[in-house]
Amino acid sequence: MTLPAKNLLAEEASPYLQQHSGNPVHWRAWSPASLAEAKALERPILLSVGYAACH
Repeated sequence: MTLPAKNLLAEEASPYLQQHSGNPVHWRAWSPASLAEAKALERPILLSVGYAACH
C-alpha cells in the first residue's frame, strides 16, 4: 500500500498537525497505514514530536 506522495496533514483533525500541512515534506500522521507504508517501501520513519501553546 502506498499513500499519495504529498503532505497529508491537511486532512487531520488536529490543529497542530494542520499547522504543518504546508511544509514541503510528505508528512503523514502516525497510523497503522503510515507504518505499513514505511515497511513496504523499506524507508525509515522520521518522527517529528512537537508542541504548540498560546499564553
